[in-house]
Amino acid sequence: MTYFPNVEKIKYEGSNTTNQFAFRHYNSEEIVLGKPMKEHLRFAIAYWHTMTQDGSDPFGNPINQRPWFGKTPMETARNRVEAFFEICEKLGAEYFCFHDVDIAPEGESLAEFFANLDEITDLIKEKMDQTGVKLLWNTANMFSNARFVNGAASTNNAEVYAIAAAQVKKGLDISKKLGGQNYVFWGGREGYETLLNTNMSFEQENIARLFKMAVAYGEKISHKPQFLIEPKPKEPAKHQYDFDAATTMAFIQKYGLEGDLKLNLEANHATLAGHTFEHEIAVARSYDALGSLDANQGDVLLGWDTDEFPTNIYDVTLAMYEVLENGGIAPGGINFDSKVRRSSFEVDDLLLAHIAGMDTFARGLKSAAKLKEDGFFDRLKEERYASFEKGIGKKIVENQENLESLTEYALSHDEPTMTSSHIEYIKNLLNDYLV
Repeated sequence: MTYFPNVEKIKYEGSNTTNQFAFRHYNSEEIVLGKPMKEHLRFAIAYWHTMTQDGSDPFGNPINQRPWFGKTPMETARNRVEAFFEICEKLGAEYFCFHDVDIAPEGESLAEFFANLDEITDLIKEKMDQTGVKLLWNTANMFSNARFVNGAASTNNAEVYAIAAAQVKKGLDISKKLGGQNYVFWGGREGYETLLNTNMSFEQENIARLFKMAVAYGEKISHKPQFLIEPKPKEPAKHQYDFDAATTMAFIQKYGLEGDLKLNLEANHATLAGHTFEHEIAVARSYDALGSLDANQGDVLLGWDTDEFPTNIYDVTLAMYEVLENGGIAPGGINFDSKVRRSSFEVDDLLLAHIAGMDTFARGLKSAAKLKEDGFFDRLKEERYASFEKGIGKKIVENQENLESLTEYALSHDEPTMTSSHIEYIKNLLNDYLV
């Protein structure tokens, strides 16, 4: 059966189209900086928000209209696979992502959960073979079940730790089975509530142990996807161990995981951390640790993870500029970790929302490419740091100076002449690139 009978395969029709089920800016084969747009963007559809999110919020009951519910949880799970790949095909999305609990019910035991996963991933593999859609990454949900009230790898309960390890092992087995290109660790409850009863060092050491076990198991089964940590502050943990990109990189370096782990960064998580998305990407790039991106946006007037579909061209342009500066995002991609608004409850809204997000990233990519071709930011930075290209500045950079010699220089020269950044003018020029 078809779950979207009113929608044909979505095609690029240009900005003048009146067809709501058409791309206005995303032309997958359009060449941008020497390669097709789809290779720059590597779009992925998130299984969780797309297939399981029901439209409920802290003050409202479920509202989303979804035609794939069956008589049993497993029947629903099988129907979701069919509907999901129909979405991927109609959007032309070549990748997807999922948590283990998104695709199969947990049942009454861990053994039943794993058996359910085996059955559903068999069906997923069939659909992947039929459609050519690939697994960008998968992960284990180790935060929703009540057993993870005090964390998974950071738990105070060794038996819970063992279950978390089992879920990671199963996730890696599934990743190998489905040819996953990345594997993500999202520590939804890897943090603490109060130091009154918490041993921070012990908990972080245990988290590192689990990561090292995962890397070792990947090598054992001859499957080593790109391993990623996804930083997120607050919500639900007051003190989240992977607060932002910089905090997570400090953890990676402390435990000697630099060669094994990179970062999966989300725009809304950056907002919650008090950063911009491009800041988080730039931090990851500075450590050569940019792995993949989750595409969404938050609402700064609300205080939680709203996961809206990205439609802010300014923010997306600056994010895509960082991706271009990184030389691309592969083997990562741009995953729409986004959910429709509660008022967009019809099933076809799932397609309309993804079209909006894909068009926004297409526009951001083209704007970022133009900025890069024109050397817009390169010129600004070259001018700003020009004093380090000659004279005393060049000697500083070449490590030819020390505190004594610089003190002598400072005492023998007049007060420096400062120059304005003209930042308002620069921002005005930047607006000209937002096509």
